[in-house]
Amino acid sequence: MAFTNEQLERYSRHIILKEVGVKGQKKLLNAKVLIIGAGGLGAPAALYLAAAGVGTIGIVDADEVDLSNLQRQVIHTTADVGKLKVESAAETMKAINPDVTVNTYHTFVDSSNIMDLIKDYDFILDGTDNFPAKFLINDACVMAEKPFSHAGIIRFQGQLMTYVPGQGPCYRCAFQSPPPKDAVPTCKQAGVIGAMGGVIGSLQAMEAIKYIIGQGDLLTGRLLTYDALKMTFRTVKLPKNHHCPVCGDDPTITELIDYEQAVCELKH
Repeated sequence: MAFTNEQLERYSRHIILKEVGVKGQKKLLNAKVLIIGAGGLGAPAALYLAAAGVGTIGIVDADEVDLSNLQRQVIHTTADVGKLKVESAAETMKAINPDVTVNTYHTFVDSSNIMDLIKDYDFILDGTDNFPAKFLINDACVMAEKPFSHAGIIRFQGQLMTYVPGQGPCYRCAFQSPPPKDAVPTCKQAGVIGAMGGVIGSLQAMEAIKYIIGQGDLLTGRLLTYDALKMTFRTVKLPKNHHCPVCGDDPTITELIDYEQAVCELKH
């Protein structure tokens, strides 16, 4: 594949990097990344992946754009209120970079469809805001041998880790199972500062890009935490749990589970 003059200009700041170059940019253009959730995390991740020239990007979300989303979900605008999030996101991504093919999936993710959703993608981004979805994504990616980036944000704090098959622990190794219903504050009770999504979502995009081009150290076996009020980043080592029920030596979870989801009074 030869680059057009427009592509050479568009990706010039990538191409001059020795870690990327023409070879790395071609890898990006041939890559397929699925983003589950077009919200606070998925919005900035989608923008940067589209701008970077990731050739095929899938967006999964069942919601419509709500006015309360706009404080952090920067892929949508006021004019998009009431529009399907996947459609709003796709329009913005295509406006940034016409090179990118955007596949939209207006659906809730559950055990009946997630394997079909992830099967054709090289890397998965978990941009969801609830524990049942996070455990479902983890288990599906482990079973399908798909690398993925987990992230979560609340108030002024965020966390991030990456799973690569055969290279470290999964999300369930560290967190085992969803917390009891009502044990964790809902989005209405907790809130989140808008820029948190930008910080952590952009880091998810960076993990995907590094995986695709094969450069740098991924957050495998490590949990990165960020405290915005203290402006501190910490990296905690995550050991592989050989007794993990999904990725351990003798898995006991062999079918996907739809955990009960806590009700949230404000849309994410």
